[in-house]
Amino acid sequence: MKEFWDERYGAEEWAYGKEANEFLKESISSLTPGTALFPAEGEGRNAVYAASLGWEVSAFDQSVSGRKKALELAIEKKVRLDYQVANFDEIDYPDNYFDLIVLIFVHFPPAVRPKYHENLLHYLKPGGKIILEGFSKKHLEYSKANPKAGGPPNIDFLFSIEEMKSDFQDLDIQVLEEIEVEMNEGLYHVGKSSVIRLIGTKKK
Repeated sequence: MKEFWDERYGAEEWAYGKEANEFLKESISSLTPGTALFPAEGEGRNAVYAASLGWEVSAFDQSVSGRKKALELAIEKKVRLDYQVANFDEIDYPDNYFDLIVLIFVHFPPAVRPKYHENLLHYLKPGGKIILEGFSKKHLEYSKANPKAGGPPNIDFLFSIEEMKSDFQDLDIQVLEEIEVEMNEGLYHVGKSSVIRLIGTKKK
């Protein structure tokens, strides 16, 4: 998959645009800036947006091309990112360090998804928040009808409400919903889509 993402992010165009995800923008607006982690952050649009609001941002992705684009965007927007090239098995952040973890369309193989979600929670402070948006299993119908809607082509990589409840049992969940949205993010998230949205706070 590294080669896939390096090729996608290595193109001149920005795969998902330079603007932050709308759900993230809505959800972060009421939070006091602190430390934030952006896993699988790609070209950096969401991490750069958070940094522009005053967050101290760490990010990682397996793609060298993604990091290059993210740092270009950070320079353009006059913000700083700590951005590592690493996969989920290589990261090593301090436990209970981040005030916020943001997962925007971060889809794992089902065999490792629960483990990776659980591991990320170790890095979150008690009282810290998770903001997540990902494609629901129903999205497969949308992407077949309109390939520009994007998302994983394998239903096992897509999310359900039940899976999110199971993966994030250590959160007090404020938002957990499956809704239809109209996407307009760069080249690869365009059109009607079905998404799961979650906001939760790590129990103290």
